[in-house]
Amino acid sequence: MLKNSTILVTGGTGSFGHAFIPMTLAKYNPKKIIVLSRDEMKQWEMAKLFSNDQRIRFFIGDVRDKDRLYRALDGVDFVVHAAATKIVPTAEYNPFECIKTNINGAMNLIDACIDQGVKRVVALSTDKASSPVNLYGATKLASDKLFVASNSSYALGHNTSFSVVRYGNVMGSRGSVIPYFMSIRDSGVLPITDPRMTRFMITLEQGVELVWHAFEDMVGGEIYVKKIPSMTVVDIAKAVAPSAKHEIIGIRPGEKLHEQMISSEDSHFTYEYPEHYKILPQINDWGNDAKRIKDGKRVPEDFIYASDTNTEWMSEQSLKSWVNAHHDTIGKI
Repeated sequence: MLKNSTILVTGGTGSFGHAFIPMTLAKYNPKKIIVLSRDEMKQWEMAKLFSNDQRIRFFIGDVRDKDRLYRALDGVDFVVHAAATKIVPTAEYNPFECIKTNINGAMNLIDACIDQGVKRVVALSTDKASSPVNLYGATKLASDKLFVASNSSYALGHNTSFSVVRYGNVMGSRGSVIPYFMSIRDSGVLPITDPRMTRFMITLEQGVELVWHAFEDMVGGEIYVKKIPSMTVVDIAKAVAPSAKHEIIGIRPGEKLHEQMISSEDSHFTYEYPEHYKILPQINDWGNDAKRIKDGKRVPEDFIYASDTNTEWMSEQSLKSWVNAHHDTIGKI
């Protein structure tokens, strides 16, 4: 589907973009990938990596600016929406700015994609959008709802399909716990928020592959959730720095003890597949649509997909092996 197409990635200079762009160039050979972001230095650095590839274009812009989106989306077939204000404490202390980007920016993108005739849009979500307890999660829940509902929100109809991909913290991405632990492990002490805390573990490559699958599978309004393993934060710390001591510092404002990607309320509209789950929309009876369900099996009533009750767990040794294999790139993007 993506072969010989024009793709735009909002927030494309972030961790996801650094994985999605080279992987998509290699697998699908698209006609063009447009990187839209507001940080000129990140674009300058990224452009060096693709200096000889004429398929890459860079566009300075912000999802808050609808006029700029209209210009950037001219002739675009597919969009990946990765732009977001996503650091939990930052959102708590700067709520207006978080809402402007995560909610208003989503509305701008939806309108511009429909008006410019984009075929399909996949928006990146987060575990924090499921039963949110912080502002970041609440804005991403609102964003998810906007993308789901926008498949039918225009009176005269339109031809743009919107779906969502939801996953948790990406292993080794900038700002995640693994590079943070690595940066301070020589001190001999690692701060642990709560020894009971658990997190889902997903690689950037798995996130990209889930987006690819969404583009191929989507009808519109689906939320895709990858099946991935969990770890305790204590085991993550042991894998990164086996000899370091642990200092309990308490949970940060807005932080959850465990990650959740599917709530019990969503279970009535959730279907299971070999490698992922799919939450179908509750509106327009889409949750019973055979074209969206395909070969899925409905999950049990009151099913919850959370990091503490997960049936799949990553071992310390598996994480050690992954860290050793990716040592040079962890925390760089």
